[in-house]
Amino acid sequence: MTRFERAMKVLAVHEGGYVNHPRDPGGATNKGVTQRTYDAHRKRLNMPRRSVREITQAEVFAIYRTQYWNTVSADDLPAGLAYCVFDAAVNSGPSRAAKWLQSIVGVPQDGIIGAHTLAAIGGSGSDVPAVIDAYCDMRLAFMKRLRHWPTFKNGWTRRVSEVRAQSKKWAVGYEVAPSETPAQPKATRPKMNWLAALLSAIIGAFRK
Repeated sequence: MTRFERAMKVLAVHEGGYVNHPRDPGGATNKGVTQRTYDAHRKRLNMPRRSVREITQAEVFAIYRTQYWNTVSADDLPAGLAYCVFDAAVNSGPSRAAKWLQSIVGVPQDGIIGAHTLAAIGGSGSDVPAVIDAYCDMRLAFMKRLRHWPTFKNGWTRRVSEVRAQSKKWAVGYEVAPSETPAQPKATRPKMNWLAALLSAIIGAFRK
């Protein structure tokens, strides 16, 4: 599984299916893709307009790959941080997601993650989990300033929290899905072969 496919698998938990919340500025959305984004995608391919309800999984992957993952250079970002920035790009736009990262690593905020930004991340000896924490803090602070915060604050807060946790686990090479609590190992009693147990009982009886 590629890093993109792994990220998409987790992202799907947050995006869900078709919704058209009257207070959502994005309007009708399916699997995280708005009607406007879907229209633009099909127009570029000279395909007729249709409802985002009918979007295919192949189209979903193509849109996320070209318009978000590739746009924020996720393949070139450190593990964990790639997913963190990708999810923010989907939620708040690639340019803003890139500028948050550039602000944290101290490079000009032009909204394009290129060689200069990547060098700042790798050359500064960045503690990736610490960068992820700073990034998620900045993202949540931005959300709190939005006028729709009172309506969507619970879902947005949960999403950022889960993205933070998953990103940090991937950053250190440990994978856990959102909201998943690792099961505690159960104490088990060693199994005894029934034949061995029978022979042991017979021998014990003769020794008495």
